[in-house]
Amino acid sequence: MIDFWRFNVQFARDLYAMQPVSGPGTWNMQELRPLEGFTFALTPFNFTAIAGNLPTAPALMGNTVIWKPSENQMLAAWHTFLLLEEAGLPPGVINFVPGYGAEIAPIVVDDPDLGAIHFTGSTEIFRSLWKRVAGNLDRYRGFPRLVGETGGKDFILAHPSADPRAVATAIVRGGYEFQGQKCSAASRVYVARSVWDAMKDELCATIDQLKVGDVADFSNFMGAVIKRGAFDRHAGAIREARETPGMKIVAGGGTDDREGYFVRPTLITTDDPGVRLMRDELFGPIVTLHVYPDQAWADTLELVDRTSPYALTGGVFARERTALVEATTALRNAAGNFYINDKPTGAVVGQQPFGGTRASGTDDKAGSALNLLRFVGARTIKETFVSPTEWRYPFLSEP
Repeated sequence: MIDFWRFNVQFARDLYAMQPVSGPGTWNMQELRPLEGFTFALTPFNFTAIAGNLPTAPALMGNTVIWKPSENQMLAAWHTFLLLEEAGLPPGVINFVPGYGAEIAPIVVDDPDLGAIHFTGSTEIFRSLWKRVAGNLDRYRGFPRLVGETGGKDFILAHPSADPRAVATAIVRGGYEFQGQKCSAASRVYVARSVWDAMKDELCATIDQLKVGDVADFSNFMGAVIKRGAFDRHAGAIREARETPGMKIVAGGGTDDREGYFVRPTLITTDDPGVRLMRDELFGPIVTLHVYPDQAWADTLELVDRTSPYALTGGVFARERTALVEATTALRNAAGNFYINDKPTGAVVGQQPFGGTRASGTDDKAGSALNLLRFVGARTIKETFVSPTEWRYPFLSEP
């Protein structure tokens, strides 16, 4: 969170410094004004840093913000708000409004003074907000800015030349850290047959050895998932894999809700790369893997691009440079954050500006100046030092 706040200040300074050229006798200026209206920030449960960035980025650019945090992250969000107040944030700049989105959002979005929405959450909710805004266009003073980072079905793709241990490590770290409750978490994997044969046993053994429990014990790699609804969704996906022909649970698969909502890190293989678990976001520690023939590289690139409606993050592993170039080109629109020989998670503010397209959002890149630009309106000012007093242009003069 401190990275967001420090870097955003520098990004704002850089934006203000971008000024137009001035010709002889004139001074041209560009002013970045706050939006005419307030910003509605709806923040997610899974990242306290993002929950702090979404209301403060518009506020930094001069906007008044209504902040509705996730009901599952209320305590951390409240302490963030208290921290901002203690640091000197004036009253009324960011207005903390706890509650349920279904009750608060209609009131806020229907207000004629809505200037922008800054959102991170599910694709379905963002679409519903967009539709409501569209239905209200006649009542707004302007066209509200809609900035959203939504879901993901993030991929790892391993070329036959990939390092098997590097791919296995990326699956473990990318798929199971934070219980897979990251919009960037790896959840669908495509591995060449030769690479899978070399990594399967060690990967499955590693997954089964991962410790799951109280996060206060730092020897635990994973904790519980966020709530009962998430637990039930993950348990249902594991049950679906057990019951679907061509799918097999090769590691994990256990669930326990006796004390907390614990889901073991789970790896599922599928013969059919088009099954639901390769398309839909689960937001949990479940990775579904498809093994493809080594000679089917080109077909697999097309498969990765078309399988899921999302386009947030993805990682490609290969030691052949030609394969990396091919993947970078073929998957140009499949991921807003594209990783080469690394897991598709862990974007760093100022280094990998974050956001995706398609069903993954508006790609306005949190952690960059592009995000801040969405919360300002530019005004161009021209000052002429010596005003013309003759209406005739020189070419109109008599010969």
